[in-house]
Amino acid sequence: MKHDITLIPGDGVGPEVTDAAVRAVEATGLQVRWETVHMGQATQDTMGTPLPESALASIRKNRTALKGPVTTPVGSGFRSANVALRKALDLYACVRPCKTYPGVPSPFEGVDLVIIRENTEDLYSGIEFQEGTPEAAEAIDLVRRTRGEVLGRDSGLSIKAISETASRRIVRFAFEYARAHRRRKVTAVHKANILKFSDGLFLAVARDVAGQYPDIEFEDRLADNMNMQLVRQPGQFDVVVAPNLYGDLLSDLCAGLVGGLGVAPGANFGEGIAVFEAVHGSAPRHAGRNKVNPMAMMLSAALMLRHLGEPDRADRLERAVAEVIADGRQVTYDIKRGGAGPAAGTSEVAKAVAERVRHLEPA
Repeated sequence: MKHDITLIPGDGVGPEVTDAAVRAVEATGLQVRWETVHMGQATQDTMGTPLPESALASIRKNRTALKGPVTTPVGSGFRSANVALRKALDLYACVRPCKTYPGVPSPFEGVDLVIIRENTEDLYSGIEFQEGTPEAAEAIDLVRRTRGEVLGRDSGLSIKAISETASRRIVRFAFEYARAHRRRKVTAVHKANILKFSDGLFLAVARDVAGQYPDIEFEDRLADNMNMQLVRQPGQFDVVVAPNLYGDLLSDLCAGLVGGLGVAPGANFGEGIAVFEAVHGSAPRHAGRNKVNPMAMMLSAALMLRHLGEPDRADRLERAVAEVIADGRQVTYDIKRGGAGPAAGTSEVAKAVAERVRHLEPA
């Protein structure tokens, strides 16, 4: 079966790591037609927007995209091109697996957990009032009239909105993901002890949804305690579901537990649409230097293969990455161990992984 996939090379180091992932995918023998479109700094310069309609149209048509990191141009009108993309396509679920691979310098062994982050609301919805504007003054007056709270007239305001609809959707996604991937437990993260009407709603919905999945253990954790528990005993967690802001912070913390962003894949899911991308950014200072680690992008491609119903190819790709890491010779500077020779470049890692993929037999 041939798959039509939208390919977004991205900015900065994006084209380098995306090319590496494409080489690895093609090494699995997947029949694929790549439709290349662009977004980010390049389209801002040529089309006046970092998120052109042509990119959105391609993803809507193909339903699957492999996306390199992009830069949000300063002064573009977008807080984030990535956030705008997720909103435009209603990619409500961000999935970020965090797994240790032998050979990656890490403070822990045996970590294998998944952060599932609500992608559409919370403080990241971008509803803000700038200090000193009439809109901010009106919002401050509303708070005084309705709550009796006096805010400083020089305050900037951000709205934290948590809805029952979005909370139910993301928590159900987390339980369905746990069931489909034979995970044992879902942990909901919140600050309902303080934020009773936003995080409190998220927690109430999570408890209600959990009752519909008696085969999966459920627990909840306060966000501050969750951070402490993760850096002490990460093995006690399996699937973690959280509102937007907490999910963003937790996924980077968990990337640190397993060796850094160079081995941190990610995916964003909507109704019938999925976009796969590494967690790390575009790192423009490293662009064109053949230096950065492409493995996060390759592991994101493995997630994509599983989504496309190609589990054997996905397993071969992930095994190839793991074997190259364990071998230790063809790895980039961020995971290079002392005494194993000089660090490899991005293209050398791509070649090593692709060769491994070709020689691996299906499990």
